[in-house]
Amino acid sequence: MRFRPEPATVPNTPNSLDSAPSTVSKPATTATALPSDSAIAILWCNLGSPDAPTAKAVRRYLADFLGDPRVVEIPRALWWLILHGIVLRTRPARSAAKYASIWAPEGSPLKVWTARQALLLRGFLGERGHRVTVREAMRYGSPSIAAQFDALKAQGATRILVMQAYPQYSGTTTASVVDAVNAWSRGVRRLPELRFVNDFHDDAGYIDALAQSVQAHWRQHGRAKVLLMSFHGVPARTARLGDPYAQQCLRTAALLALRLELQPDAYRVTFQSRFGKARWLEPYTEPTLRELGRSGIGRVDVMCPGFPADCLETLEEIAMEGRAAFMEAGGKEFHYIPCLNDNLAWVGALADLAERHLAGWPTRASAATPSAAPATPPAAA
Repeated sequence: MRFRPEPATVPNTPNSLDSAPSTVSKPATTATALPSDSAIAILWCNLGSPDAPTAKAVRRYLADFLGDPRVVEIPRALWWLILHGIVLRTRPARSAAKYASIWAPEGSPLKVWTARQALLLRGFLGERGHRVTVREAMRYGSPSIAAQFDALKAQGATRILVMQAYPQYSGTTTASVVDAVNAWSRGVRRLPELRFVNDFHDDAGYIDALAQSVQAHWRQHGRAKVLLMSFHGVPARTARLGDPYAQQCLRTAALLALRLELQPDAYRVTFQSRFGKARWLEPYTEPTLRELGRSGIGRVDVMCPGFPADCLETLEEIAMEGRAAFMEAGGKEFHYIPCLNDNLAWVGALADLAERHLAGWPTRASAATPSAAPATPPAAA
């Protein structure tokens, strides 16, 4: 099974990948000065992806990703030996095959969706009268945070809001982006003013967008007795070290269940993508799917609320491997509910979040200078 966007025109289809122009994920190669009253920018950051579904590209990506001390918190010398002596010799080829199974004509789904979200966010803010440049960046891979900061600074940006596609805060993700920004800043004489959005796990607009996506799926396909909400896992010890991630995932799930009016036995919360032999947050997603398959419920609906954009972990690990596990255990019908992607309710919620964090900065166009932002979101153009 391969992930392929449908070829139809899609401005009115909220979850269609092919609506994103193939060029939107590429940073501008020339620096155009921003008007003095709009030297404000947003950097929309996501985790990242290999540049191609090949072992070479995946090895380069994994070396960067797994080499981050925020991601793997064990003694560096020991981990360096494991990473370069074992992991990077065996994992890239297997992972490349998984990436190939979900690769879209435009490239990595995560990168295309993230670029699409940045484009739509600029359009929504422009409709509301804000003159704000929006660029996407990847913590690992391209376009990098450092490269996009360089480009924004070259354009004349003096104030930058850093927003991240991690609804729930974790030192392994959110803090790592801050690390990357700080690393860039060490080589810069005159820094722009910076703001950060740490999380939005209980944001009403985000919860409502999730609920709308589930309800839309149910209207079209009916509903299962159980809705499984699968979040990315982290080592269990992170909670003991003070990481709020687990609690925030549970809070998101509880708010979504309340919004959907679900009884406690109508949903499950699980954690996926375990790496290594250490104990991670439980219950694990795949064993839970097997348990549900054996239980005789017949159908399960699965969503990934912690991923605003579909990616390897949702399209391959859940929609393919998770489906296989459920069906092999006796399940009859598996429904994967796509991530928010370019859902307009979600982008509207993201624009609301941005507006709150931009408060006090002069984002409104002056009367003498016509707005450079599009009058309507790109999806409606």
